[in-house]
Amino acid sequence: QVQLVESGGGLVQAGGSLRLSCSASVRTFSSDVMGWFRQPPGKEREIVAAISWSGESTYYPDSVQGRFTISRDNAKNTVYLQMNSLRPEDTAVYYCAADHSWVTFRIGATPEVDYWGQGTQVTVST
Repeated sequence: QVQLVESGGGLVQAGGSLRLSCSASVRTFSSDVMGWFRQPPGKEREIVAAISWSGESTYYPDSVQGRFTISRDNAKNTVYLQMNSLRPEDTAVYYCAADHSWVTFRIGATPEVDYWGQGTQVTVST
């Protein structure tokens, strides 16, 4: 059974920081591309960040480039999302995701993602 478990969400003021964590089962983490999506209220789910299995390649859309950083610790089967300079428009449910293909994350192909976490709420107040 593949499991992805997120933690670290919460309420933060604009300009603040949060770090999300996603713990994965070994079979998922050993070879998969990992990433984060988010779904703002009333909107579609969108890609936030992705990292290759080696950690050498990362991807961010323009909306978070320079503010968010994704990283992974393969020894701990954990992927992180450091979010700085948070804005009210970053408010969303954030989902950890795992997939065998880099392309899935690069084009934000939400229906193609192999595995999802349960999501964690991030709320940024003004």
